[in-house]
Amino acid sequence: MKFMKKQKKMRYNKLNKGLRMIDWKKIKEDLIYFLKSEVEKSGLKKVTVGLSGGLDSAVVAVLCKEAFGDNLNCVLMPSQFSSKSSSDDAIELCEKFGIKYEIISIEPMVSAFINNMQDDKLRIGNFSARMRMSVLYDVSSREKSLVVGTSNRSELLLGYGTIFGDIACAINPVGEIYKSDEFEFARLLGVTDAILNKAPSADLWEGQSDENELGHTYKEMDDLLKEMIDNNKSKEELMSMGFEESFIDKISYRVKANAFKGKLPTIEKVKKEYMREQLK
Repeated sequence: MKFMKKQKKMRYNKLNKGLRMIDWKKIKEDLIYFLKSEVEKSGLKKVTVGLSGGLDSAVVAVLCKEAFGDNLNCVLMPSQFSSKSSSDDAIELCEKFGIKYEIISIEPMVSAFINNMQDDKLRIGNFSARMRMSVLYDVSSREKSLVVGTSNRSELLLGYGTIFGDIACAINPVGEIYKSDEFEFARLLGVTDAILNKAPSADLWEGQSDENELGHTYKEMDDLLKEMIDNNKSKEELMSMGFEESFIDKISYRVKANAFKGKLPTIEKVKKEYMREQLK
C-alpha cells in the first residue's frame, strides 16, 4: 500500500511539472471560427446537433449557438432505455441559451429490431447510436444543414464510440479536447450545473457509466494518453513516470485496436493494366 501511494505521488509530481494553463478563451474563439469557416465552405448556413444531456453535446451546442444563432437545430433522441434526467438536462440547457430543439424518440426503431439482438446490451447500444445518427442526418437533410459531431479526443483515441453512430459527423469542434479537460471549458461556456455535475454516461442502458465500462477514470486515462500519444513517450519512459505496465498495455491495445474507427474505408487499388480495354 505504501509503495502504491508513493508510485501515484511520483506520477502526479512528474505529470504536473511544468504544467501550463489552457487558454480556453482563445480555444473558444478558434473553435467558433472553425465552425463558421467549415460551414461556409460547404455552401450551407445551418447546423444540426444531437443533444444527449451530456457534457460533450452541451459544449458543442453552446459553441454552435454562438456561431450560428437560430441556424442551430438540436435534436433530442431518447429511447426506452434513456433516463428521464438526460432529456430534462438537455432541455434546461436549451432554455438557458435559447436553443431551438425538437424531440424524436428512437424507441419505435429500436423496438422493431430488438428481438434480433438477444438482450445483448452492447449490440442494443450500438444499434441505438446508429439509429440516432440516421435521425440526425435525416433532420440535417430536411434543414439543409451540416451534422456537427460531439466526440471528444479521449473517446476517439480509445475507440469509445460507435462507428457510423455517434462518431459520424461532417465536422467536429471538440475532437482534440480531452474529456477530463472539457469540464473546465464547459464551465467557461456556462453549461448548466446539472450537466457539469453528472457522471459521464452514454445513457445507452439504465445505470450505464463510461468510466465503469472503461475501468478507469477519464483523468487517469487522459494523463496516460497525453504522454503516450501527444508526447510520444515510450513504454519505458511511461513506466519511469509511474504508470503501471498493465495499464499502459491495456490503453495502448485499445488505441491500436480501435484506430480503424477514425479512418475512411480502405479501398483496394486495382492495377491499371488489369483495367485496360482489349484492343479489337
